[in-house]
Amino acid sequence: YVLGGRAMQICYNDEMIKTYMLKAVHVSPDHPILIDKFLQDAIEVDVDTISDGETTLVGGVMEHIEEAGIHSGDSACAIPPFSLSARTIEEIKQAAYALAKQLEVRGLMNIQFAVKQEEGKELVYVLEVNPRASRTVPFVCKATGQYLAKAAAKVMVGTSLKEQGLTKEVWPTFTSVKESVFPFSRFSGVDIILGPEMLSTGEVMGIDAQFPMAYAKSQIAAGSQIPATGKIFISMSGDYKHAMIEPARRLRELGFTILATAGTARVFKEAGIETEVLKKIQEGRPNLLDYMVNDDVHYIFNTPTTKGKQTDEGKIRAAAVAHGIPCVTTLPGCFAVVKAIEALNHDPIPKVKSIQEWLKEIK
Repeated sequence: YVLGGRAMQICYNDEMIKTYMLKAVHVSPDHPILIDKFLQDAIEVDVDTISDGETTLVGGVMEHIEEAGIHSGDSACAIPPFSLSARTIEEIKQAAYALAKQLEVRGLMNIQFAVKQEEGKELVYVLEVNPRASRTVPFVCKATGQYLAKAAAKVMVGTSLKEQGLTKEVWPTFTSVKESVFPFSRFSGVDIILGPEMLSTGEVMGIDAQFPMAYAKSQIAAGSQIPATGKIFISMSGDYKHAMIEPARRLRELGFTILATAGTARVFKEAGIETEVLKKIQEGRPNLLDYMVNDDVHYIFNTPTTKGKQTDEGKIRAAAVAHGIPCVTTLPGCFAVVKAIEALNHDPIPKVKSIQEWLKEIK
């Protein structure tokens, strides 16, 4: 559940709910607590549309890399979607048309969807609808070559989309990835876990023919150096350990050394993946903090079971920021990084083209 008082928090069990409620009531006793049911392991999708009351066009369909529950302003996202089926994308677009018509939108509208696998099907949920411009509009404009904000302003003063010559939707032949930039390096000891509250302070963009290299470019632009070789520490919570087996295997095939604490290492070794076991911080030394001090770890995959700088996980994530080591805290983010590493391994010097050159490819 996502609990919202003065500060929002995702609670996975009764104990976390009790702890949060005690803190929230103490901080703001006269304010209500809002509780939303959380869709676990769902893909979030942002859609920006423009409508004049007669014609509605989808400006862009953006698939988030981070799962639903992470604030949309903190999530990386891609245009066009990189994993959704054509059927699901069409269902999302039809829902956008219906909402624009029912709400009688004149101008821009942003809709946030969630797509969840249930019984072998992709089910589409509507999370929220905002009949206004969204922060994603500039990204959509750059990724598609459409002047949506300008067109929406004209719609609102009475010029229809047809009169503006906007009658067909643009679907790029290349992939654009928006990545968020965070100020964590300026705040010593902060825990970098992403959640329902927005933490980012900027955005960058990467473009390439395929998603893996576009994502790699976005990470480089955001200041995250993707290693071609070295040591990667992997510590996954719950069932995520098994989900990381295949990505870890691919990293080993690329020549990386896999570091892990006992639980994750055991799962990897049972799958035949060579893994170097590190002690947890509370178990003594040498542990991951020692490896970081010695510049002997190059990337960290750490999905949280707990939050806070006083926990072992929090200490690891804070130390990663202090030492400038990229740290990914979501499972989809880990998958995307592995794809980016593979892309850079195949083509270590990404091709550079101006945004104008990319937009010439759009029919």
